[in-house]
Amino acid sequence: MYIIAGLGNPTYQYARTRHNIGFEVIDELADRNGIAMDLQKHRAVCGKGSIAGEKVILLQPQTYMNLSGESIQDAVRYYKINPKEELLVIFDDISLDVGRIRLRAKGSAGGHNGIKSIIACLGTDEFQRI
Repeated sequence: MYIIAGLGNPTYQYARTRHNIGFEVIDELADRNGIAMDLQKHRAVCGKGSIAGEKVILLQPQTYMNLSGESIQDAVRYYKINPKEELLVIFDDISLDVGRIRLRAKGSAGGHNGIKSIIACLGTDEFQRI
């Protein structure tokens, strides 16, 4: 099982902004794979389903960006997944030009408060991020 978490902020003023790209990617993954985002668990909006034959939990933390780690930590513990191998976090990386993506397996938060929160809550910087 994998957890795919998209970071963003739950209020309308952030909708359709670069800061909420993680939420938008999760919405698109859910739509393309027929996954209903109809669960409220782990302080997040969630959906359960499969992508490419793999069970997934899609997660949109509702804790606001700076506390994203609290929601993700709760889901990681509940589903007993290994963050290094079974967690993917999608977020806006201000160091990249619009339209560019980069996959990283570990590393610092690079000043991103949502990633800082995840690293602090999980106690590791070893998780996939894009």
